[in-house]
Amino acid sequence: MSATMARRARRSPRAMWRRAFIVRVGAVVAAFAAAPLVRSADAALPVVGLLGLTGPAPRLVAPFLEGLAEAGFVDGRTIAVLYRWADNRSERLPALAAEIVAARPAVIATIGGVGVARAAQAATSTVPIVFEVGVDPVAAGLVGSLARPGANSTGVYMLTGTLNEKRVQYLHEMVPRATTVALLLNPRGPVEIEGKVREATDSRGLRLVVVSAGSEQEIDSALRDAAASGAGALVVANSPFFNSRREQLATTTLRLGIPAIFEWREFAVAGGLMSYGSDISGVHRQLGVYAARILKGARPAELPIVQPERFELAINRRTAARLGLTIPQSLLLRAEVIE
Repeated sequence: MSATMARRARRSPRAMWRRAFIVRVGAVVAAFAAAPLVRSADAALPVVGLLGLTGPAPRLVAPFLEGLAEAGFVDGRTIAVLYRWADNRSERLPALAAEIVAARPAVIATIGGVGVARAAQAATSTVPIVFEVGVDPVAAGLVGSLARPGANSTGVYMLTGTLNEKRVQYLHEMVPRATTVALLLNPRGPVEIEGKVREATDSRGLRLVVVSAGSEQEIDSALRDAAASGAGALVVANSPFFNSRREQLATTTLRLGIPAIFEWREFAVAGGLMSYGSDISGVHRQLGVYAARILKGARPAELPIVQPERFELAINRRTAARLGLTIPQSLLLRAEVIE
């Protein structure tokens, strides 16, 4: 049995059920994304607000709904989920957060990082908030401590920024001949990312070139600049904006012949070379679990910040072949290989 077949054989019934659940919930998310503030049929149900930076995202929402459903909270039956999406326009977040607060929700969940969590906190100091963020929520000023967050917020710290050393390590294993590594930054992203990546490249004697893109139009030009600099490999910084443009990033890096590592498994599925990050489904399921605990009476101030239990390394075999790369055995033993 091949390594890939063995990995497939080890998939649990729960994992297969989750994939089916994501497919089923996709139509639900699309239907309710543009719904009015509170649907009349659900007016008597507790409202759960969901504020997201991107557009309707079944792959993120399905695990959240799963976490709620495990505790008996089902959208349209025992709760009414109110979706508000900013479509990657962060300036819309304050108004969308205010809309959710106006519906008098029992809890608000935020997806998309620190900016979304801050928008929710600015809109209310009393409604419980559960967030997911990639940077330290204490350093970002979202909570007082990891063990006892205080105030009205708690959530999941995905450790995204701390994983950059591993991303550089895995990328270097895949492309050992590359002596120059480029870093693609979102200029509105966390400022500490460049420092972490530079530490990782310096420790390996690699030259680092930094390029940035804050819009769809800037991505291709930034990647062309990276290629022109002689970069033989690329780290794409963690960013909700980049996540929303994963097909563009995967296509452009392949066209330019730049081996790249990304944040989430979905990038590798979309055709990117490789990815390393926390199990995003597990993160958003935990958001649902925490929202359910709050619906049952728990106080966010006393719910400790949680961290992911699983991290995923994924490699796209077809993209590696098109880039002329052979996947090292050291990576094959650790990675999910996407055919």
